Amino acid sequence: METSEPRENRPWGPGAATGVGSMPGTDAREAAKTVTGSLETLPYLPELPARGPGADMIGRTAGLLVEVFAHVEPSGWRISDRPGRDTRRARSWLREDLDALEEFTQGYEGALKVSAVGPWTLAAALELRGGEAALSDPGACRDLTASLAEGLRGHLAELRRRVPGATPVLQLDEPSLTAVLRGRVRTASGYRTHRAVDRAVVEGALREIAAVAREAGAPLVVHSCAPGVPFALLRRAGATGVSFDFSLLTEREDDALGEAVEGGTTLFAGVVPGVDGPLSDPAGSVMGVRTLWRRLGLSPGTLAESVVVAPACGMVGASPAYARSALAHCVRAARSLVDNPE
Repeated sequence: METSEPRENRPWGPGAATGVGSMPGTDAREAAKTVTGSLETLPYLPELPARGPGADMIGRTAGLLVEVFAHVEPSGWRISDRPGRDTRRARSWLREDLDALEEFTQGYEGALKVSAVGPWTLAAALELRGGEAALSDPGACRDLTASLAEGLRGHLAELRRRVPGATPVLQLDEPSLTAVLRGRVRTASGYRTHRAVDRAVVEGALREIAAVAREAGAPLVVHSCAPGVPFALLRRAGATGVSFDFSLLTEREDDALGEAVEGGTTLFAGVVPGVDGPLSDPAGSVMGVRTLWRRLGLSPGTLAESVVVAPACGMVGASPAYARSALAHCVRAARSLVDNPE
């Protein structure tokens, strides 16, 4: 079943570049200034995990949940009966980040991306009261998905209120998705793995989130920097775009990638390293994308509108100077796809 949107409904336009989410440092204003100053077509709400628990991706998303709460244990985030200090801290930092973004997007009109952990990575990371992952309990997984859907509904509405000219884009971070599908998520003891979740169940939960995004007029992008991204499943679930580490692609994914692009899915190609290192010339960074296009027999004319250039993953481990350079590099690389698609 085809669920991708027509390309003309992509609010970022051809030759776009963006980041993944996390940025180095602890200063929300500095991060927002860097992101909005570097990215004209697809800026995003930065995450600053270096601030500590509650600013990490699991804690931040736990703070978005409705009628489900979590607190930090030595083993990680665990579901609670009521909101506590860790929930309050997560919500406070998110407000601080939104305040900073609002300050630097006055008068902005265009696509604006926010991200949250997807239901399956959340279920693999959040512990139930006994210490086992929520993934072990199908009922808990359903409850988490419903709570996340309601929380994201409010989050997208808040973004529209703060930046009225923006078209929200929702990114779901699902680095554990492949492990969930393949039964590779370890139990609390570490000696066993949780049973693989049925693909139809996985797809159904993602569809539930996609429906919330659609209600808000927000294209859905699913990000995973793990190998074996399930492109076909994500496309069926309603993802407008799929964000991935380009260096992890193998030719086994060629058919799924070709079908995704021909069906209108945007590829958020992570071609720039997320940690400090030398950067090649911008055109060289997307040479692999051009090679992929030729291998798939796709028209070069569709390249700039079908690909958004991004770092391979979040940049929490990078230096602030490198993070700025990497985002600027993504912009120049994306421009090269417009100027010279061949």
